[in-house]
Amino acid sequence: MIEPRIEFRLKNSPGDCVQSVKFSPNSSQFLLVASWDKTVRLYDLVGNHMRLQYQHSAAVLDCCFQDAVHVFSGGLDNQLKTFDLNTNAEAVLGSHDSAIRCVEFSNDVNVVVTGSWDNTIKVWDPRQQREVGTHQQNYKVYTMGMCGDRVVVGTANRRVLIWDLRNMAHPQMRRDSSLKYQTRCIRCFPNKQGYVVSSVEGRVAVEYLDPSPEVQKKKYAFKCHRMKEEGIEIIHPVNDISFHSGYNTFATGGSDGYVNIWDGFNKKRLCQFHRYPTSISSLAFSHDGNTLAIACSYLYEKGEIPNIPENSIYIRRVTDQETKPK
Repeated sequence: MIEPRIEFRLKNSPGDCVQSVKFSPNSSQFLLVASWDKTVRLYDLVGNHMRLQYQHSAAVLDCCFQDAVHVFSGGLDNQLKTFDLNTNAEAVLGSHDSAIRCVEFSNDVNVVVTGSWDNTIKVWDPRQQREVGTHQQNYKVYTMGMCGDRVVVGTANRRVLIWDLRNMAHPQMRRDSSLKYQTRCIRCFPNKQGYVVSSVEGRVAVEYLDPSPEVQKKKYAFKCHRMKEEGIEIIHPVNDISFHSGYNTFATGGSDGYVNIWDGFNKKRLCQFHRYPTSISSLAFSHDGNTLAIACSYLYEKGEIPNIPENSIYIRRVTDQETKPK
């Protein structure tokens, strides 16, 4: 479906930081994009044009598809919105007491889960368009990963809570991140055996859900997104992670402007792409693993700077050579 050249830049990119990119669940043609410019945009990658957009009243921090035509989004206006891509009908399902940082749909349980800076996650029933539960996390929610019928929640203070969406009476597990610094992103292996967590301090940890000692022995962490400049090691946050659904390999995007692809089970880096113009703020594989969307936005790691690079989204065709375990 995607044009034959390896990589191209999307036209009509958002006017402020791109916070989240998500592919349609069954097509590599459509990409959903949430931005600090208060919009959620749908792009048609085959024609390289923006098909539609809708607004929030403040920055949008995350978005997701439920199916090919229904999407959800949330952000600094505290509201969870749903939008029908066919009819352009939108509705507010409800709200949190503070910003919604994460919005994820669980295909296995058919619920939407939102994580907020109000220290809660909420579960929503998209059929009845209503909230069905609020669950305390003790700290601000920074990131969430879906793992079948479980959700892995990363909060402030390096806490990780694992919940079973079929029984939300209490968390299944409470853990500390094995990384020493603030959690930036958590994503789950497609094979549902574990998750990967990244931090602001150029590290990624591979964790396993099975609590048995022999499985827990396999967990490990590694350094990445670090550069030597004039003999000094510059350490960059690892902002986003996306899994290849077929191979259980994953891409990381860092504030160094690089995308790396890793084989987590064999502890190997498979490849690194060219350097992008600024920080990788978000990235996502398409469901078939053939395409990677890479969002570049300056994240103010160095404060105000002259000539801030434009916000841009690149669409890259990836090969088995880059993504398949060797």
